[in-house]
Amino acid sequence: MHKLPQILVTRPEPDASDTAARLAALGLQPLIAPMLEMHVLDTGLPDPKGLSAIALTSANALRALEARDRLAHFHGLPVFTVGDRTAAHARDMGFTDVTSADGSFDDLVALLLKQKFDGPVFYPAAANARGDLAGALAPTGIMVLSARLYDMQPVTSLPSPIMTELAAGTIPAISFYSRHTAASFCALVDTLLDREGRAAMTMLCLSENVAEPLIDNHFTRIALADYPSEEAMMALALSFARDQIR
Repeated sequence: MHKLPQILVTRPEPDASDTAARLAALGLQPLIAPMLEMHVLDTGLPDPKGLSAIALTSANALRALEARDRLAHFHGLPVFTVGDRTAAHARDMGFTDVTSADGSFDDLVALLLKQKFDGPVFYPAAANARGDLAGALAPTGIMVLSARLYDMQPVTSLPSPIMTELAAGTIPAISFYSRHTAASFCALVDTLLDREGRAAMTMLCLSENVAEPLIDNHFTRIALADYPSEEAMMALALSFARDQIR
């Protein structure tokens, strides 16, 4: 039986371990090296009584509320999420009325535009969140109360075993779920990998936007998921692995 290749998972924890477990269940060999760490911020929060719903682009927003012991205050609100995985996390964390856009930030905007709200929508997000939900919904009269609840900060170094394997070229594929993660990885390996080493690795990316920092840093083997979802990333990883043993 052929041994499937290793795939490095770069997501922050606990998502990295969740993804690694799914890859292992497919018979793949995941390695974990998170490129970012979450730091909870002491940001002001709105009164749940005046809100109509919560919009989520990451489960980390719920984790930040939980870390501040405020999650239960929002349990009575309907939740709209960017994707199915975030929706599953919301249900696991006590929310019962959860709807997924099953796609990208633009899909979440489209989903929210179909709703009828009688009050503001709460948008807890990262300090460096790229999507402007308030701006996207403002022309339709939907008010958004945004709160930057956490900061995803780049790690300062890679684990020594991972650095050794990267330098030796024994990790053929690396998965990326966010642009920030990809940029952090590029900074960490800037002096570790030459162009030949970068060209030998396949970067498994959630979207073109995620892949851009990698392309800018001369990683030329880029594979994109068919759709911005965890399931599509699993399919991409499995397809890559099968191609390696043909």
